[in-house]
Amino acid sequence: MFFQEPVTPPPPSSETEQIAPPSLGDTIIEKLIYYLNYPFINQKEFKVSALSLLLLIVVIIIAAILSRYARRFLKTRILPKSHIDVGLQYTLLRVLHYVVITTGIIYGLKVGFSIDLTSVAVILGFLSVGIGFGLQYIASDMVSGFILLFERPIRVGDRIKIDDIEGRVENIRVRSTLIITNQNMAVIVPNSQLVQRKFINWSYNEEPVRIDVPVGVAYGSDLQKVSAALVQAAKAVKEVLVEPPPRPHFKGFGDSALDFEIRVWINEPHKHPQIRSKLNYQIDSAFREHGIEIPFPQRDLRLRSGSIGIDRDKIDIREEP
Repeated sequence: MFFQEPVTPPPPSSETEQIAPPSLGDTIIEKLIYYLNYPFINQKEFKVSALSLLLLIVVIIIAAILSRYARRFLKTRILPKSHIDVGLQYTLLRVLHYVVITTGIIYGLKVGFSIDLTSVAVILGFLSVGIGFGLQYIASDMVSGFILLFERPIRVGDRIKIDDIEGRVENIRVRSTLIITNQNMAVIVPNSQLVQRKFINWSYNEEPVRIDVPVGVAYGSDLQKVSAALVQAAKAVKEVLVEPPPRPHFKGFGDSALDFEIRVWINEPHKHPQIRSKLNYQIDSAFREHGIEIPFPQRDLRLRSGSIGIDRDKIDIREEP
């Protein structure tokens, strides 16, 4: 006679594990805990319940609070005692914020959803292909944002000009840069535009810069007197440096005027619009003092015979004395 040993059934796997439903005798708190823990997404790799989502949100909020207090502590206690310039301080604070928030999100996914970080890396690898094609412009702006933060062609507080936009850099974010114009208007420029295109940074170099102010004078004017008047006007503006000295420059013969420039050096390039305005005021005053005329635009009109009928009887022809 053969005897067969009883076979012990295997323990239930994680895929078939079920949370026991609440019974009639359970309290309201026990029923609430059951429904909060009930996974509406139940997979082998991860489970998602209302409680796990709530835990993820709480972890992200805690990470944001920690980031705020850590940045405030560095900004008020540590960084003022260091010799790091303002632009690099801003970069360090932004990088700290991104690191803390990213760490909080990853920790929340691991604690709340019990997700293996290896699987997260695999998923992000697949998603990067879609991001590269579908969100290439956003990805380009984000990469350009990190280039601006670390390479620092512009810094917070710099005055830049890109195309016809000129203003002060107020904020450098991951995707875009905020510029406050001279009219106190906010212009949001994608970071890729600042990386790929040419722009003028008036605050990048600490050495003096030269600005050229054009002006036209009437034909027949005394050129030596014009040059002296331009130098006199430049020296009357206190923002203009004595060394290098202001220099007049005769550009050439225009349609209606003799084209001049006064070239001056300044050490406050961010104030170049105000300095140009002061120079123009002084140039007008100096020209009036020396009797130098700024001409109006002139055009010669030629009429070909037979093209336009002219009634000569209606033309008031006056002889010059």
